[in-house]
Amino acid sequence: MSEKYKFGEKSGAYFISFATVNWIDVFTRDVYFSAITESLDFCRKNKGMEIYGYFIMHSHVHLIFRSALGDPSGLIRDFKGFTSKKLLKLIEENPQESRKEWMLWMFERAGKKNSNVTFRQFWQQNNHPIEIWSLKVFEQKLNYIHNNPVEAGFVTDPIEWKYSSARNYGNNDHTILEIDIN
Repeated sequence: MSEKYKFGEKSGAYFISFATVNWIDVFTRDVYFSAITESLDFCRKNKGMEIYGYFIMHSHVHLIFRSALGDPSGLIRDFKGFTSKKLLKLIEENPQESRKEWMLWMFERAGKKNSNVTFRQFWQQNNHPIEIWSLKVFEQKLNYIHNNPVEAGFVTDPIEWKYSSARNYGNNDHTILEIDIN
């Protein structure tokens, strides 16, 4: 893997994106979105994650964060590992999930192709971290993630997307997930 896609400065802030395997649209139900926001909240309160921006789309997550403990790679590894298990269990146990068998089959199929996975693989392995080294880069990445649902045609204003820090910045609304604005 290229140095370009590794966490360099351990105490720096980063923009990362990670997606479900095969870009499967998992996040179509509140229970799945909530699993991500609750896990981010736990990391924020207990694992030293400082969150400056986030966005959860149907198949991927964008995050601007910093590890106060100086281990951004370990923090994301643990977050993805935990949420992978939690989301697979939620899908498996959800009687309303009409695509359950297909999704679990796709995750199992992806897991068989990856020697690092024992059964099912939920997340793609790459994160592609980009260090936030200036205010200009921060603003560019924050605008990018906030405008994702607008570009996709789901909303006309970034604040309308429920699972985005655009609500935190635009409406001072921290009901979904508190972030570190200061």
